[in-house]
Amino acid sequence: MESFWRILGEAVGLILAWDSDLIEIVGLSLRVTLSAVAISCVIGLPLGAAVGAFRFPGRMAVIVVLNSLMGLPPVVVGLIAYLMLSAAGPLGPLELLYTPTAMIIAQTILVTPIVAALSRQVVEDCYREYAEQFDSLGVGPFDRVAALLWDARYSLLTVALAGFGRAVAEVGAVIIVGGNINHVTRVMTTTIALETSKGNLELALALGVVLLAIAVAVNGAVMTLRASAVRMAYA
Repeated sequence: MESFWRILGEAVGLILAWDSDLIEIVGLSLRVTLSAVAISCVIGLPLGAAVGAFRFPGRMAVIVVLNSLMGLPPVVVGLIAYLMLSAAGPLGPLELLYTPTAMIIAQTILVTPIVAALSRQVVEDCYREYAEQFDSLGVGPFDRVAALLWDARYSLLTVALAGFGRAVAEVGAVIIVGGNINHVTRVMTTTIALETSKGNLELALALGVVLLAIAVAVNGAVMTLRASAVRMAYA
């Protein structure tokens, strides 16, 4: 018990002192995760909205595929990304393997299906309310997607939050394509795994606390924004 409190105290000390290694690791983690989530939203939100708003041959097959891809095993994604980015792969000449860009690519592959599948459900529910109005006004397909995305924007923040949660907690894929190289590709989750195996529990616990704090802060910000939107709607 005494050892636990000592480790906890040293972990808190690292956070309060804002240790340089801690700053570097947290900064890289946020850069990689936020970049991946942003790219996933740019791809996944319009894709999900299009599937949710339109009826076309093979639509159910697309929905099944999107829902299935939500459960992609991270190590499989990491392996696929590794094969694509390795010297023998199609993207080998770009020399992206073991770089933060490779980690962003792997996380984007993981997060995009989640964003697309969840946004499809949100937009489809929203579309049922506006379908007749769109038809009567002769609204074009692109305008429909834009209008639905805008109307459902606060619900879609929760979708983005789900993608952020998936990305920020990722270990398997990023360690395969990133290599967990010190001062290059070492992020919070991979550092926690490494430092725990080395017995450096103070740094591992400090990063764990920061990771939880970031998740809580992002969730709180989204909830506050949605609550403000609700109040404005009923004002």
